[in-house]
Amino acid sequence: MANGQELIDGFATAEGTYRYVNYAVSEKSIPQSHFRIFDNLNLSSLGMGTYLGDATDYEDEAIENATYESIKSGAINVIDTAINYRAMKSEKSIGRALSRLIMDRVISRDQVFISTKNGYITNDGDFQSIGMMEYMQKMYITPGLINQNDISSGYNVLNPTYIERCIDRSLYNMKLSTIDLVYVHNPFESWYQDVTREEFMEMLRKVFQVYEKYRSRNKIRYYGMATWTCFRVPNDSNEYLSLEEVVKLAESVNEGDSNNHGFRFIQLPYNLAYSEPLLLKNQNVGNEKNLSILEAASKLKIGVFTSIPLFQGRLLRANIPSYSENLTDPVAKLVQVIRSTPTVIAPLIGQKKPEHVEQNLKIANVPPMSIEEFKRAISILLGRS
Repeated sequence: MANGQELIDGFATAEGTYRYVNYAVSEKSIPQSHFRIFDNLNLSSLGMGTYLGDATDYEDEAIENATYESIKSGAINVIDTAINYRAMKSEKSIGRALSRLIMDRVISRDQVFISTKNGYITNDGDFQSIGMMEYMQKMYITPGLINQNDISSGYNVLNPTYIERCIDRSLYNMKLSTIDLVYVHNPFESWYQDVTREEFMEMLRKVFQVYEKYRSRNKIRYYGMATWTCFRVPNDSNEYLSLEEVVKLAESVNEGDSNNHGFRFIQLPYNLAYSEPLLLKNQNVGNEKNLSILEAASKLKIGVFTSIPLFQGRLLRANIPSYSENLTDPVAKLVQVIRSTPTVIAPLIGQKKPEHVEQNLKIANVPPMSIEEFKRAISILLGRS
């Protein structure tokens, strides 16, 4: 119980997510190959995103119902959000959906993997008369928790106190005792123009220290970086980051046991327009040079979730070559190649309308492509065959 609110106890576990797979396969006829195993967790190869939408009661209900139906379908046990999505209201919708699912005995908490993000400034959408900067002034700047200089030109805050308050608020919004994964949200993209690379890495170290503290309290299980460009640009770009350096930073933060740090996931855009995660050789790991970010993540044992597989709908207007006889639906053609990419756990698809939920969930009934099928599909999509 927190502030008079009953919390949902627990977190995604190996046993719980395995039970979800059994439920999906035996009761919903989902192919077992739809699920990926990462750190002993069985995670669906499609995840639900909750970014788009206005901060209205109508959208609240739509996201709550979409979350409920997506998890109940057996097709999705990965739900992604951020504290600033729809000014906290997406997190609150997820919390209500989880409460209903558990109350209705559809699932238990240990069967679903919930991720959120923090760093960007936000207001509380339930108090829409208070704008974002006014909210930050009243809640953080006036009380002396942060100062104006802690806000980047990209409206991002890495002050440890702010990060702590965001985690606490996300737990409250979703009625959870533990969040499976917390990302720091576009940190380098938001700060690289304002501070030196050395200053940024020290700021990131302090964020990771907060995350490790919350891990030790069982408030979060893992942490990571949700990114936009830093892993998708050439390594001579001012916007570039080395994944290996970030992993080493996490290892140094957890000095007592450098192999047991919680930095285990990244998120980045990947679709047929943003193909850099697969094709751009911009990372090094140890003595191995010129790796893609996906190859580097695999070697560093970092799980990858991807965003905007449909490019927020813009790719639906593209003429996509046919790379599989079984796929004719444009959404399925776009998503199938992403979810079949080695190292990718799941693309995150925004869905609110019942017809979109139903359309996207049909993809789960199609097994992901084999490695050979994937290579053949990429050759076709690149015009090499």
